[in-house]
Amino acid sequence: MQTKKKTSIVDVISAYIIWGFLPIYWKLIDNVNAGEILAHRIIWSFVFMLAIITGMRAWPSFIKEYRHMLKNKKQFIGITLASIVISTNWLTYIWAVNNEYIVQASLGYYINPLISVLLGVIILKEKLTKGQVVSVLLASIGVLLLTVHAGVFPWVSIWLAISFAIYGFIKKTIHLSAMNGLTIETMIVTPIAFIYLLQLPQTAFSLDIFSKTNIVLIGAGIATATPLLLFSKGAKGIPLSMIGFLQYIAPTIMLGIGVFLYHETFSPMHLLAFSFIWIALIIYIASINEGPTFLHRKRRLKEHS
Repeated sequence: MQTKKKTSIVDVISAYIIWGFLPIYWKLIDNVNAGEILAHRIIWSFVFMLAIITGMRAWPSFIKEYRHMLKNKKQFIGITLASIVISTNWLTYIWAVNNEYIVQASLGYYINPLISVLLGVIILKEKLTKGQVVSVLLASIGVLLLTVHAGVFPWVSIWLAISFAIYGFIKKTIHLSAMNGLTIETMIVTPIAFIYLLQLPQTAFSLDIFSKTNIVLIGAGIATATPLLLFSKGAKGIPLSMIGFLQYIAPTIMLGIGVFLYHETFSPMHLLAFSFIWIALIIYIASINEGPTFLHRKRRLKEHS
């Protein structure tokens, strides 16, 4: 049991480390339009998932779950919405990285769990613990400070936080296995990605299959699916509170990359705003097991399924 838990921890940490360093990967092709990168990311993720299913001889399981999903209207709508929402999240993230908004992107993933708390209140009618109320208020102050300082609403951060929170919520309610769910998600949006690529007047994907751009675009499938699969596998074997703590590995790495590697602006006002977010997260993590909220969430999710 202890060995299994250690393996799960390693899987989750590995997923977050990969996500944290992905900005460096997307910077390799920052000359390519974000929409085209997204299209390739979707297509090659689907191809990679098909290869995994074939290698694991898991086609009977996939077909069975796929047919069940088609018969379940709520599940079909849910997985379709999930695929659209995560695609817009990916597009925003890629655009942010390649347009020198890595710091804003990292802020989005810091805010994400607090948005999940608000979704629980609005959709599942959960009651916030005192710690969660304080966390949301402090995070709101941080976002407000950034908005006033920049003179522009930090839409990149907010949309990344909201879209990933919505995606996580939907994934919790549709009850598909990690491997089959990701395959179906990418399968749904792959035709849209193909149509988008076909209508482009000029594409970065060349006939030279071994060019740097081609290799990075094809590798986007592996870079996308690998951390998702590692996380899905590892998250089942460790407590929710530990997942909540480990979650901040990725945006912390992203923040460091944005500031120290790509020299993005991080002013004293940024430090003050982020300090509010960090304090909010510390309070949030400390209050995870406070009160009946988690058990209440599980009960409400069952009612929505």
